[in-house]
Amino acid sequence: MSDDALHITIVDDDPAVRDALGTIFELEGFRVRSYADGDRFLAESKRDSTDCVMLDVHMPKRSGIEILEALGGFAYPAPIFIISGQGDIPMAVSAIKAGAHDFFEKPFDADEVVARVRDAIAARRRREQGAAGSKLRPNFPGGESLTPREREVLEKIVGGASNKEAGRALGISPRTIEVHRSRVMEKLGARNGADLARIVFSEE
Repeated sequence: MSDDALHITIVDDDPAVRDALGTIFELEGFRVRSYADGDRFLAESKRDSTDCVMLDVHMPKRSGIEILEALGGFAYPAPIFIISGQGDIPMAVSAIKAGAHDFFEKPFDADEVVARVRDAIAARRRREQGAAGSKLRPNFPGGESLTPREREVLEKIVGGASNKEAGRALGISPRTIEVHRSRVMEKLGARNGADLARIVFSEE
């Protein structure tokens, strides 16, 4: 394993899930750290950096969303994926609003999990390197209410990207792009894409 291997952190109280995900990522050349509870992860996260976190939504003591909030949500320097079951989708959407990058639904598809994690890490690095400056005017009405992720999604939408194209560029699933898109339109009072373009580009 090379010294520049990507690091992934798995936080899940189910040992079978930790083992399965750990094996998937180790076979792809990742360095893997696993935790059975969020408190231990939080304690060690202050000194150990990671490229991505996979965080179970249901855990003893503190839930995945509580751990997400303790990490700082959108301010956390690595993408955070929430692990959810089919009945946890509303909670996963709440986690996205609180700063999670995206979510994975059980059961996992190994190839999809690895591809989306790699896309998310690449998207985060592009953003950190300032690969593209924002084309949105700085002070459009309602702009201050948007999260950093919502601004990124907005820029892709008004640039003409489909949900699939925006998701690929940002390392997010199309379904999660739709969650952000709905939130952006609600916050800005837009009825459609044309409304969004008028709000963010018009100087009047």
